[in-house]
Amino acid sequence: MSRQDYMNTSVQEPPLDYSFRSIHVLQDLISEDPRTGLRPLRHSRSGKSLTQSLWLNNNVLNELKDFNQVISQLLEHPGNLAWIDLSFNDLTSIDPVLTTFFNLSVLYLHGNSIQRLGEVNKLAILPRLRSLTLHGNPIEEEKGYRWPKYPQFPAT
Repeated sequence: MSRQDYMNTSVQEPPLDYSFRSIHVLQDLISEDPRTGLRPLRHSRSGKSLTQSLWLNNNVLNELKDFNQVISQLLEHPGNLAWIDLSFNDLTSIDPVLTTFFNLSVLYLHGNSIQRLGEVNKLAILPRLRSLTLHGNPIEEEKGYRWPKYPQFPAT
C-alpha cells in the first residue's frame, strides 16, 4: 500500500484500542493484545497497524516514557496519528512528545491529574489540533481555564 493510499484510507480504520487494560507503562503495549471491535484492524506487511487512532484511555499511565519507540513498533505510520485518547489515566502533565504529532487533530486528556494551565500552551504548535478535552483535571479550578485565549481548541 502506498503512502498516499494509506492517507486516503486509514482515517476510516478502527482505532488501535488498548483501553481498559490496566497498563502502567507504555512498554506493556508491546506484549498486550489490543481490544477488538466490530471491524478488524488492518495491518501492513510488516504486521504493524494501519490506523491513525490510538486509544489508551482508562489505564493507569502516569508518564509517556518511550512513547515514540513503542508507537513505532505498533503503527506503520506513527507520524500520521490523528487521534490519541489518553483520558482517565494518571498523567500530571502534557508530555512534549505529544507535540511531535503534527497530524494530531483530536487529543483526549480528560480525567487525568493535570494541574497547571500552562501545560496546554505546549499544544499550540499542533496545526491540526481541533478537539482537546481537559475536563476532570485539577486545572479546571485555575482561573482562566475556559478558553477565550485558546480559540483553536473548541472542546475542553
